[in-house]
Amino acid sequence: MEIKQKENTFYVGDEAKPSAELHYVPTGADKLIVDHTYVSDELRGQGIGEKLVVAVVEYAREEGKTIIPLCSFTKNQFDRHAEYHDVLAN
Repeated sequence: MEIKQKENTFYVGDEAKPSAELHYVPTGADKLIVDHTYVSDELRGQGIGEKLVVAVVEYAREEGKTIIPLCSFTKNQFDRHAEYHDVLAN
């Protein structure tokens, strides 16, 4: 399943009505606040949420930014994956 990107969002499916999405808010010069993750019922259990988190982690690395995971799903992913901690904001 292809992860697409639009302004401040990574998503799956139709841009106007995505089947799954992760939204972030740029803050300051070098931080991204992940404030929302959504996965539709038909896509749940397929690892789509994790793929969205990987997409924002890779984006943060490419852009030299760090992530503040306010969304509970994203925070849980950071807690479970030490390999994301290089982009975890202090």
